[in-house]
Amino acid sequence: MEHQKTARILIAGTGPAGLIAALAFAGAGFPVALVGPDALAPDGRTTALMNPALKVLERLDVLEDIKPRAAPLKMMRIVDATNRLIRSSVVTFRASEIDEDQFGLNLPNSVLGPALAGKVAAHSGIEWRRSMVKAWHLGADSAHADLADGSEVSASLAVAADGRQSPAREAAGISTASRSYPQAALVLNFHHSRDHAFISTEFHTETGPFTQVPLPGNRSSLVWVVKPETANELAALDDATLSLRVENQMQSMLGRVSVEPGRQIYPLSTATPLRFARERVALVGEAAHVFPPIGAQGLNLGIRDIDDLVGIAAENREDPGATKALAAYDFKRRPDILARSTAVNLLNMSLLSDMLPAQMARGAGLGVLGGFAPLRAFFMREGLRPGSGFAALGGGLGKQVRR
Repeated sequence: MEHQKTARILIAGTGPAGLIAALAFAGAGFPVALVGPDALAPDGRTTALMNPALKVLERLDVLEDIKPRAAPLKMMRIVDATNRLIRSSVVTFRASEIDEDQFGLNLPNSVLGPALAGKVAAHSGIEWRRSMVKAWHLGADSAHADLADGSEVSASLAVAADGRQSPAREAAGISTASRSYPQAALVLNFHHSRDHAFISTEFHTETGPFTQVPLPGNRSSLVWVVKPETANELAALDDATLSLRVENQMQSMLGRVSVEPGRQIYPLSTATPLRFARERVALVGEAAHVFPPIGAQGLNLGIRDIDDLVGIAAENREDPGATKALAAYDFKRRPDILARSTAVNLLNMSLLSDMLPAQMARGAGLGVLGGFAPLRAFFMREGLRPGSGFAALGGGLGKQVRR
């Protein structure tokens, strides 16, 4: 039997998505060249990874190292904290309702990043070039990158994990539909006197969500979405004043609050490429989708990008960057990415809208979810694994028909 040649993969970007992509491709038997520097700035943010994403990390042998420093997410609550005419009641999602012990884990990025980087550095199948791509040359047969250190790399497939401004995406001629929001996210961690019981609470306010997510011990991470000028004002407050503001905003639900050092501000925007692969470049992570931090979707979606891309590449080992392989990837990712992006953007815009119909639609949607357990279960399953909500509905209908 003729030996099948396995083509080389070039991955641009060394954030979590790029590191996970490198490990996943190497794990599937591809020679990998990873291009990008070691993490430069410390990242105080946390990432909520859902169970399917955790299964991928487990497969890559990363999960055991990071689990002890993560907190499980057993319940999620949505609280309407707007002062508007139409407000919805509290909606609570429990993992136990869909026979799960937890929805996922909340991980400090300062734990996740180094754990991934350590695995990548130790992997014999990954050549890590700690430089930046200076120029891309995308040809009919290969993707070629000139690096800032003077070296070059060629591969059958270039994986763009190089962030929301993605130079690789630009080189491939993929345009994006994007817009900025009049919002910024203030991100910090805080200590609280009461136990969080592994419950995450998302308070919906007129300027966007205020989201508390559990960390180990009596600690939580916070993403507070406000107007950009408000974010700057809050970040400039002394610790005691800001602690009080956080405590008041969450209605003293977790008792006395004390914010920890390190505050970061991120402007909010949304961007969706018009396609997800072209000219030997496939987009993953923030190169493929940018949207507001609502409902813990970002890196979870990025990990699904990577999982699907590796699966399609494995079926096209000799040339994973070929037109038909890229078309298959684009076709597979499009429904998931567009559905998630649209849902998050609509919810965010309904919070910003003073128009009664938008408020009613959001209130009615959350009200129905709160009061109707089967629909809640459907959304929880879909939130974890796209298609599984429909599969469970189908299974339930099948049982009724058999009766």
